[in-house]
Amino acid sequence: MADDLSYKDTTMSTTDSPFHPGERAVQARFGLQEKMDMIGRKIIRPYMPDQHRSFFAQLPTFFLGWRDDDGWPWATVLTGTPGFLSTPSETELRIETLPAAGEPFRDTLRKGRRLGGLGLEFETHRRNRVNGFVQSLDENGFSLTVEQSFGNCPQYIQTRNTAARPTETPSAPAETFAELEAADVVAIQAADTFFIASSAGDGDGTPATGADVSHRGGLPGFVRVNADGAIEFPDYAGNRQFQTLGNIEATGRAGLLFMEFTSGDLLRLTGDAEIIWEGPRVDALPGAERVVRIVPNKGHRLKNALPLQWEFNEYSPSFAPFTT
Repeated sequence: MADDLSYKDTTMSTTDSPFHPGERAVQARFGLQEKMDMIGRKIIRPYMPDQHRSFFAQLPTFFLGWRDDDGWPWATVLTGTPGFLSTPSETELRIETLPAAGEPFRDTLRKGRRLGGLGLEFETHRRNRVNGFVQSLDENGFSLTVEQSFGNCPQYIQTRNTAARPTETPSAPAETFAELEAADVVAIQAADTFFIASSAGDGDGTPATGADVSHRGGLPGFVRVNADGAIEFPDYAGNRQFQTLGNIEATGRAGLLFMEFTSGDLLRLTGDAEIIWEGPRVDALPGAERVVRIVPNKGHRLKNALPLQWEFNEYSPSFAPFTT
């Protein structure tokens, strides 16, 4: 399989940067702004290449990030039989499903809503992303106009095998909460995978300022819940584009999604976010280049939300240096 990060020429404007001021500020912090601007213009495309279109069509899941009407970012996941994602054109992604009735995401899903999308194949570590806005919405699903399309490297993704759950229990309505319970803390601190949603805010309406969703992985215990309820996790070396960190720099907000890979339960939360750039909290976490701190102010518990389960296979080899 060809590398999803291939440096193909695109039709992106030669004047508009693919990065917003928050992303550029973080890149500049490390002396990378010019380099990443050059790379970003080559790998962040205003269309989906054929390889990505084929990839999306074979997936049973699709992760989404969005901002609610109060500006808080959230992450969620939709599922379907492979083929529920299709690409009628290189700039249109069709999602042939909807969130369940009464699900908070469905209540905010409307034409023009900016979304970030992530396709991830746990079996192969492959992942590709799209950012855009809802072009149309009907009783069967919705279509996304793609404004940005790009691949991500396979780092930090645990290998899992996807299968249908042997007994599918009807999902329960989303339970909204303001504070984490003890069971939530246990689930978060046992996680080896989660997803983070962010946004640059209203911005100027350009593609770079839309919503975004990204994967984060680590060894169990890499996410910690402090006594005050704040959640902290390490930020490892990545592609240096700093989309998530740039969004946090711009708005000070982020949303998290934790999946229970056997039961299909979901835990979503949103809150204030900050980046701890250096100091003892960073030094204490193996492999950390920074630490992200999130103080949740609202969340959703969704029981039996997914008809799938994922059997753990092995941890990403990216973590080997952290344990020696």
